[in-house]
Amino acid sequence: MKFRKILAAGAGAALAFTLAACSGGGAGSSDDSTADATGGTDGAMTEGGTIGVAMPTQTSERWIADGDAVKAGLEAAGYSVDLQFGNDDIPTQSQQIDSMITSGVDALIIAAIDGTALKAQLDQAHDAGIPVISYDRLIRDSEYVDFYVTFDNYKVGVQQATSLLVGLGILDESGAETGEAGPFNVELFAGSLDDNNAHFFWSGAMDTLQPYIDSGALVVPSGEMDINVTNTQQWKQETAQTRMDTLLTTYYVGTDLKVDGVLSPYDGISRGIITALQNQGYSGTVADGFPVVTGQDAEIASVKLIADDVQFATIFKDTRKLADQAVTATLAYLEGGEPEANDTTTYDNGVKVVPSYLLESDIVYADNIQSLLVDSGYWTAEEVEAGQAS
Repeated sequence: MKFRKILAAGAGAALAFTLAACSGGGAGSSDDSTADATGGTDGAMTEGGTIGVAMPTQTSERWIADGDAVKAGLEAAGYSVDLQFGNDDIPTQSQQIDSMITSGVDALIIAAIDGTALKAQLDQAHDAGIPVISYDRLIRDSEYVDFYVTFDNYKVGVQQATSLLVGLGILDESGAETGEAGPFNVELFAGSLDDNNAHFFWSGAMDTLQPYIDSGALVVPSGEMDINVTNTQQWKQETAQTRMDTLLTTYYVGTDLKVDGVLSPYDGISRGIITALQNQGYSGTVADGFPVVTGQDAEIASVKLIADDVQFATIFKDTRKLADQAVTATLAYLEGGEPEANDTTTYDNGVKVVPSYLLESDIVYADNIQSLLVDSGYWTAEEVEAGQAS
């Protein structure tokens, strides 16, 4: 594909500055020129051209941070940015991307609400010579996804399951078995089926947990072990809370059974699960016997719960690094080259294997909040203490 070239003076030199600028802000940082929930930015056009950035929602602090970081990096490299959030509504995001293409953006960075819903938009982008970077969530069913930047999502699922096993005492933090044989009663939650990542998280987690289920160390009293049953549409906290309420009243209330742990793929889901548990009389901390609940995204409210020993763990995916990589990939195309991939076999979107760049993630426990999140500048100690971004 021949992409539209942008005349960006000094773009190569600006790239180094871009990476430094992206890595400076944490998840609680803000940018006054960021789009509101319905529209684009008020930033002035620069001589570098315009990049369209489509993010799925502002209901998660993680996606706000991603949008801010990508925007800051591209602007540091001399580009204007049209940043828009889709409000978890597929038609809204589709319309936003249509508008970006019509306005003549020079590249698109898209974190899809539904990875299967953007084929028409990618066809249009291809016809207009616009490269498309799929951001964290793989866009499916189109040959015109040019590059994918994400974390190793299968490994994220492995880490989620590992943290559950560590919390239950089956593994120690090094991943070694302790000899603890259980049995422990656990329930399983998956993410939203329209998000391709949810399937990778689930696969990694279940591949890790299945041997312990087979041995009897883990028992799932509800029997709900299929992603088509355990999924949480749009990753919504209230949906997870409702399902956990149902699981408790159906399989635990009025019996001698107690929930020992819950596999959760996202911190918002985790907080819904924790609320349901607390509403049914589970109290105290993990050290006191509160169920082990996992998570993902290191959202500040959940980091506070981990510090307080209520949520056991989360997975930290440093969105600053992901934003850096999205900027790097975009500039590579706009300068007439191609970005470097470190995975060319894993991510088949149903039409093609999309060249990808995978980043590493970390398990956050109470004892490494300081080293992983505070020392890196992602959150401040004051934000962790307060449980909210400043």
